[in-house]
Amino acid sequence: MRLVVLISVLLAGCTVGPNYQRPATPVPPAYAEAAAQAATLDDSNLASWWHGFGDPELDRLVNRSIAQNLDVETAAARIREARAREAVAGAAALPQIDAQASASRQRISENAIPVPPGAGSGGGGTFGLPGSEFSTFRVGFDASWEIDLFGRTRRSVEAARARTGAAVWNRRDVQVSVAAEAANAYLTLRTLQQRIAIAEAEVARQQRSLRLVGARVRGGLVTGQDLAQQRSQLATAQSAIPPLKAQADAQVHALGVLTGEVPEALIAELAPAAALPLAPAVPAGLPSDLLRRRPDIRAAERNLHAATADIGVATADLYPRFSLSAAPALVSTALASLLQWGSRSYSASASLDWPIFNGGRTRGNIAVANAQQEQALIAYRKTILTALQDVEDALSNVDNDGRQIASLDAAHNAAARAESIARSRYRGGLVTYSDVLQAQASRISLENQLIQARGSLAHDTVALFKALGGGWPELAQGAQQ
Repeated sequence: MRLVVLISVLLAGCTVGPNYQRPATPVPPAYAEAAAQAATLDDSNLASWWHGFGDPELDRLVNRSIAQNLDVETAAARIREARAREAVAGAAALPQIDAQASASRQRISENAIPVPPGAGSGGGGTFGLPGSEFSTFRVGFDASWEIDLFGRTRRSVEAARARTGAAVWNRRDVQVSVAAEAANAYLTLRTLQQRIAIAEAEVARQQRSLRLVGARVRGGLVTGQDLAQQRSQLATAQSAIPPLKAQADAQVHALGVLTGEVPEALIAELAPAAALPLAPAVPAGLPSDLLRRRPDIRAAERNLHAATADIGVATADLYPRFSLSAAPALVSTALASLLQWGSRSYSASASLDWPIFNGGRTRGNIAVANAQQEQALIAYRKTILTALQDVEDALSNVDNDGRQIASLDAAHNAAARAESIARSRYRGGLVTYSDVLQAQASRISLENQLIQARGSLAHDTVALFKALGGGWPELAQGAQQ
């Protein structure tokens, strides 16, 4: 009993290598950009941020992408792989037992061993003499156990468990990316559909202008050169539509693949044009929240933990390994007597394996593990800095998008008033219809710029949600791994 207690104490207290401690990660108290948006962001809203756009079609597409995307399924398979590796690592701490059975037939060569004088005569048997034949039957077990005295196996299990955690967080990071990709593709599609409508309005305007110029040519007010120029402008306006339609088709195809289906699967569903949803306002919260919300930061931290445990695995090779083994068996030359008590056979041993010199390989492996741990620490810190940059960039873009939209909206309203005035003056006979068409052209151009700016705001809002770590379902429950 005392020996068992002593071994238990040694097993608990002799784990070599550094114990992992999460590194200090100082972050700024607030974001430099858009300080007015520093209100607290609710995790439940951030988990399904796409609902803030108020578009049921967008909600369906993002939810289907997260549930059916092949990259998400691949990440889930990597979690299963990591858990299996964790079980493999833990198996080394348990005794290994193999069942064995064998049957053999042997004959001793007459010419290999000389017959001793007098052998084979008298009452002695001939078993084991040259020329004799016999069978041997054996059933038994081989058992071995390497005592994890210095924690090699415990550190291996610790590293495997940390890598399982990293795989879990990597899957959540893929969900974040897939949600953002699906939303961006959908918002791009709706932006393009509105731009196509604006381009078609411009074609209609050019056609009206062509009819006006044609009438003026027939009246002798302008030359054929003006008519040719107007036809060129009409053809130019018409040429702008096919590239926009091609881009819109590409977004539909991308959404099909993101949802785990064939590219053309969503054509019927998404071909009808719809309005671009308005981007919601996004409070940024606090920079320290990123350490909890961003899956890529959490995955990097788990990888750092695994790399730290790997140092212990390498360090354990400096110390001796203690092993126990036993091989109980039943052995007989006759199958009928194999299960009798007299057929019992066994061997037991204890061994110590302590490498004295291996050319510096063990020290080299420790140096490798330390360097890899240092790289993991640098990667963790860089991930945090990149996350902070992502949020700052997105906040700046959202803020400037809002300013641009405000200016374009004012310009568009002014252009619409100018067009209305031109139409009134035309009806009063004060200006020609060319003046109306020019005012309309200015209004259409600003409308096109305005929809593009609103599309940019929608995309930058998605980028901000992604930068804040939104889009993995467990965030609403405050998952901790």
